[in-house]
Formats: sequence, C-alpha cells, structure tokens
Amino acid sequence: MTSTPSIDVVLPCRDEAPALTALLPRIPDGMRVIVVDNGSTDTTADVARDLGATVVTEPEAGYGAAVAAGLDAATADIVAFMDGDGSFDPADLTELVADVVAGRVDLAAGRRRPAARGVWPWHARLGNALIAWWLRRRIGLPLSDLAAMRVVRREALLELRIQDRRFGYPVELLQSAVHADWRFSEHDVSYGPRAAGTRSKVSGSFLGTVRTARDFRRVLADGHHDGPGAGRADGRRTGGTSLDGSRA
Repeated sequence: MTSTPSIDVVLPCRDEAPALTALLPRIPDGMRVIVVDNGSTDTTADVARDLGATVVTEPEAGYGAAVAAGLDAATADIVAFMDGDGSFDPADLTELVADVVAGRVDLAAGRRRPAARGVWPWHARLGNALIAWWLRRRIGLPLSDLAAMRVVRREALLELRIQDRRFGYPVELLQSAVHADWRFSEHDVSYGPRAAGTRSKVSGSFLGTVRTARDFRRVLADGHHDGPGAGRADGRRTGGTSLDGSRA
C-alpha cells in the first residue's frame, strides 16, 4: 500500500490575522500549515497557533526571508507556498500537489485568474506580465505567471540555494530552476480579493509595485542562468514555446 506523502504549506505573513481566521480552516486535509510571522504588529501569530498552525518568527523583513524561514522549518517531502492574505483558494493546491507527487514535474505553479474586477491592480499585473515575458524570452521559462502559488520537493528546493531575501526571491527561484533543468507545470488558480483588514505589501500601492519591480530588476541583472530553451513543461522540452502559447 502506498503511503500518503507528507505536505507542508508555508504562508509568509505580516499583519494577516483577519485573513488567517477564514483561510486556515480551508487548508486541505493532510497538510501541515507553517505560518511565518514576518514582523506583524497584530495578532497573526496568536490566531495561527489557535487554529493549529506551526508558527515561525522571522525578524528580517522581506518575502524571501519569510519563505526561507518557512522552508527551514518544513520537514515534509513536499512543500507548498502561497500568500497568507486570503487571495488564494487553498483547494487549488491539490492539483499542483498531484503533479509533484506523481513525479511529472519538479515545480507546479498557479497561474492567477482574477475572480473579480479590480482584485489584481493594473500596475501589479503589468509588472508581473513583463517579468514573466522577459524570463520566457531570456531563459525559456515555460510559465506565464511568477508562481506566487507553487509546490516543490523540499530537498530539491534546498539544493537551489536561493539567496534573495526580498521580493526578488521568485525571480531568482525561477531562474535557478530553469538552469537546473527542472520540469514545470502551470494550472489556473482563483485569485480573489484580500481579506478585509489586510493590505498587500506588493500590489496595494503603486509605490509597492515599483519597489518590487526594483528587486526583480536587481535579481535579473545579477542572474547568471542564461540559456534559451532550458525549461521543460510537463516533462517535455519547451521548444521555445511557453505554456500559454507565446514564443519564448
């Protein structure tokens, strides 16, 4: 009989207490939640503990720092990452997990599909699209989004040794994964409004988007993983075409 794989879900959080109250009870059965409190001034940690999550405190501010702390705390073979602001539906994790468990891919990513008008501000959506386009053109990344929701094997991710501790983390991760010849899949996932009482650190303002774009640009400028056509989608070479049909 095949045993059920262990799965940890890492949620980087800062002042997300209102979101966690509704989000954590919706995490699929069999998944352990690790909430990384990244400098919250509200009751994020208390709410998470009360709802059964493992809480890790990361004093260094930054998305990459929070993700790295969550990865260090994870013990499961498979680790999922997603925002803790209530914008994602955790039920969408199951399809991504299935791809990794089956060994079809090394990284399964969510492709955000806004559930309502205005939930993904134009400046954030444009910036995301431009970076994804650049990565497809530059290194053959077979994704059309930047994997804000993603599932990987813990040991494989640790082997990439991602260094960025700010918002450039996803870009460095994707560049490194392509360079390591990882296989990718991408699935549509619902992207809804953030929970009331929370605010995005990235897309909540034009300035936040600019700061994130600056981190992305810095990582792109420092990248050493050029090599067209390196990425694979669903176990196949991309042949210069990404999953959304655009030419790399």
